[in-house]
Amino acid sequence: MAPNYSKLLNNLPKDTKVFISLSAASLSYWCFSTLIPQNKKSKLLKEEIKFCLEDPDKKSTSKKVQVDAEFLRALKNILKVIIPGFYSPETFYLFMVAFFLVSRSLCDIYMINNGTLIESAIITGNISLVNNLMKFGLNKLKLNFRTRLSNHLYNSYLNGFTYYKMSNLDNRISNPDQLLTQDVEKFCDSVVDLYSNVSKPILDIMIYIQKLTVAIGGQAPAIMICYMLFSGFLLTNLRKPISRMTAGEQRLEGEFRFVNSRLITNSEEIAFYNGNRRERLNVESSFSRLVNHLEKLINFRCNMGFVDNIIAKYFATCVGFSVVAYPYLISTSPLAGKSYEERMREYYKTGRMLVKLAEAIGRLILAGRELTKLAGFTSRVQELIVVLNDLNRGHYQRTMVDPKLSNGLTRMSSLGSGTVVYEDKIIRFESVPLITPNGDVLVKELNFEVKSGMNVLVCGPNGCGKSSLFRILGGLWPVFGGVLTKPSSGKLFYIPQRPYMTLGSFRDQVIYPDTKREMESKGITDKDLEKLLERVQLLHLLQREEDGWNTISDWMDVLSGGEKQRVAMARVFYHRPQFAILDECTSAVSVDVEGEMYRYCREAGITLFTVSHRKSLWKHHEFYLHMDGRGSFEFKKIEDDTQEYGS
Repeated sequence: MAPNYSKLLNNLPKDTKVFISLSAASLSYWCFSTLIPQNKKSKLLKEEIKFCLEDPDKKSTSKKVQVDAEFLRALKNILKVIIPGFYSPETFYLFMVAFFLVSRSLCDIYMINNGTLIESAIITGNISLVNNLMKFGLNKLKLNFRTRLSNHLYNSYLNGFTYYKMSNLDNRISNPDQLLTQDVEKFCDSVVDLYSNVSKPILDIMIYIQKLTVAIGGQAPAIMICYMLFSGFLLTNLRKPISRMTAGEQRLEGEFRFVNSRLITNSEEIAFYNGNRRERLNVESSFSRLVNHLEKLINFRCNMGFVDNIIAKYFATCVGFSVVAYPYLISTSPLAGKSYEERMREYYKTGRMLVKLAEAIGRLILAGRELTKLAGFTSRVQELIVVLNDLNRGHYQRTMVDPKLSNGLTRMSSLGSGTVVYEDKIIRFESVPLITPNGDVLVKELNFEVKSGMNVLVCGPNGCGKSSLFRILGGLWPVFGGVLTKPSSGKLFYIPQRPYMTLGSFRDQVIYPDTKREMESKGITDKDLEKLLERVQLLHLLQREEDGWNTISDWMDVLSGGEKQRVAMARVFYHRPQFAILDECTSAVSVDVEGEMYRYCREAGITLFTVSHRKSLWKHHEFYLHMDGRGSFEFKKIEDDTQEYGS
């Protein structure tokens, strides 16, 4: 029967093989060991354990997630973040929880030695108090760990343009919001739960081993420890798939969340297209992948639950009662010279201690489940930390499809070999290539110079590189070569075609990204902002709102497209940068209002880089930069015969 067993399993689906083999490896061996010849037992167990330890997705290119040296290194690095030092609050709560764990164990010992009803009632009340204080310490520890780790990650995520690069330059992480919120919370909860679930059993094991060694010798505790090591090794190996499946669960949860947030963000466009049926297919497809994965995980955990209970609880208790009875049955035992009553009293005490020891060993073995879950969360958080560190160093990676390669994939990483020089009132491109993060070369070398006061109109067909030029100029994309000379980031201001409206008051929309305090520190008042609104003919918005500048609303929906573009121009007037990059940002504004805004920019000394197809704007610029979309460009002074490029 044994040789055909694996052959039958090989014909089953992949996940079913794992679940059945887990049960077979333990249940069949332990429960029917008397029916199998001795020379076949070890061979069968070894064969089944080896089979169920195989990686179900060994052909997958995804990173292997399990409890190993790499997991321990990653966990150590993250623990340095959430426990910054010995004198930190986190260390205090760790010791606080440990103290109450010790107190609870001592209460258990006292109850075993003094088992009267009154004393039991008193000790039980003390244990209730200890449990509540311990839960308080655990909850505070979870909150402190999450605060430390979240602050550390957000410091890197919101450093410079890292948040932009993660979504647009690097595609290793597709759902950073899931990682920064849910995964961080689950990681911190898992660390604290593991600390609690491991500390108490280890402490109990040490206490009961000492007590039992004194009472009946060291043989019984030694056997229990050997059983713990064997069963712990067996179950840890059987649980390996849980780490990978936990990481996969979080990834699929993030994808499902992204599909829903995308539906909310683009609800108006989808409604105009009557795309609800198609979007429903997308949502159902994502949810179906998540449900299928969760079903596999639930089935796997169910099978592992049977194995865990049999090995960590039932067999541990049986072994415990067997070894505690042994010293009472031999003549060389330290108990041999004692009376019957003394032997019975000692048997009662040592029996209860050994049951407690068996329970502690069982809890420690079952804590391995938390360890495998923690390995999945650790892998996710460590991946985020690695990507954030790479992006903050200017290094990114992308996966691009290349049909010439056998696997269709290749990796590209870049540090940007160009040089950026910061200088006021000038923008100069010297042999700077225009290259997208995917490696597409739009222009081999850009060479032109714009000084303050030289308004430039950028034109050309779609896809020629107009937006790419501004992304390089704004520091969003790396400079792959040559020398780029420009003012510092605070002296460049970019306005896209669809301006961003932040959360907050109406005042916040005009002064963004400044705060009210920063506005006041510049000596600017609400009266000054009213003059800017008047320039863009939006003073009526302020008058119609009951709370005026302090009105809080969902401005992305409240304002029309043209109103949002005029608010964005008011931002330019407020910040008064040396150079303003206007990317089709007046397409929904009437020509007369547009002309007034451009005239004020000249009066305020703001030099413009404008992308627009309106011929009415040529008169507000002195130079043009034309890219033909085939790798060539032209930078010249605007004459009467050059306005044909505006079409």
